Amino acid sequence: MTPQHATLDRIVKERILVLDGAMGSLIQQYGLEEADYRGTRFADWPRDVKGNNDLLSITRPDIIEEIHNQYLDAGADIIETNTFNATRISQADYGMEALAYELNLASAQVARRAADAWTQRTPDKPRFVAGAIGPTNKTLSISPDVNDPGYREVTFDQVRDAYYEQVCGLVDGGVDILLIETIFDTLNAKAAIFAIEQVFEERGIRLPVMISGTITDASGRTLSGQTVEAFWISVMHAQPFSVGLNCALGAKEMRPHIEALSQIADAWIHAYPNAGLPNEFGAYDQTPDEMREYIRDFAQSGFVNIVGGCCGTTPDHIRLMAEAVQGLPPRQKPENPHYTMLSGLEPLIIRPESNFINIGERTNVTGSRRFARLIREGRYEEALEVARQQVEGGAQILDVNMDEGMLDSAEAMSTFLKLMMTEPDIARLP
Repeated sequence: MTPQHATLDRIVKERILVLDGAMGSLIQQYGLEEADYRGTRFADWPRDVKGNNDLLSITRPDIIEEIHNQYLDAGADIIETNTFNATRISQADYGMEALAYELNLASAQVARRAADAWTQRTPDKPRFVAGAIGPTNKTLSISPDVNDPGYREVTFDQVRDAYYEQVCGLVDGGVDILLIETIFDTLNAKAAIFAIEQVFEERGIRLPVMISGTITDASGRTLSGQTVEAFWISVMHAQPFSVGLNCALGAKEMRPHIEALSQIADAWIHAYPNAGLPNEFGAYDQTPDEMREYIRDFAQSGFVNIVGGCCGTTPDHIRLMAEAVQGLPPRQKPENPHYTMLSGLEPLIIRPESNFINIGERTNVTGSRRFARLIREGRYEEALEVARQQVEGGAQILDVNMDEGMLDSAEAMSTFLKLMMTEPDIARLP
């Protein structure tokens, strides 16, 4: 454990920590043009790069550091690196895949410099740097082609490799924390977790990991369909420093979901909502005063350990949040019994008082001749009907097995599971 990690562990038990606010909202205020993004190094780049905010850590690090300083001055304990889209997958839009490692290294160094300067100025209030790891612009659980539900634009290995490169850059740049954020597809997050663990194992280090999901609408589910409880169960194996929610919702709309998460998770809880919901022009109107009251309610209700802001929030929002939570006690972790917890799109928690648990065995090539024949013949739509019949018959867990000598088992399993994910009635089961 690093000294910074030990300090963070101590402080989070003593008070509610404050995360910074939006990076993109403040960059927009500078009115930057194409030439600002290019700088001299990329003056002849063959594609437009305006809007590639991560690139500014190389071409205009002065602006990024100034934004960090604004949030630190407002009272932020933790600042995020300017790396939300700094994977080679996301940078492909600009033809800048080869810059992924450098973008993360440079962004981490800029944030590190700002945080260290403030820590030296106020040593009784140490500042931390969180390496921001965004969701990428691809999804592993959802097909981009409605006519081919089993198709994916990227593979798990490709996403993992992209995250591995990003994490290496962030760690080499000196971050204290790794923050997987705006998770709309939990499988993408699992690829990030896999990459992080790979880096930790190779380097013999371990940093705190924050995992932040995104509830996309009033249904209380992520874009890939999980409830907040199912989301937690899916990532709890990573034993994160904190778990929470950010983006998509304002604090008012986020409240019930943060409450649910605070009751089930044995990690610290963070929340950094948007400044309300976007108006008809896509802007965020919630004032710092209004947002302060919602965040104070989160804290007084015992829901949170870390608070901050996402889209539309500014240093003024963060300053009032910091004032609102000052002196309020942080949430205590619940002492939940160690039940068996499983998840599909919905959670399944097996308690001592639970009745008999029904496991559907017919989606198993060694347990059903019909299912095995359908898989061998590539009749996946009919095979899905077998799964649906199991669910309708009362199954609470589906046993999917493709281990059979006449099959390309890995390919069959991958194809079938991808198709299952397109059927919410089936995918809700673990």
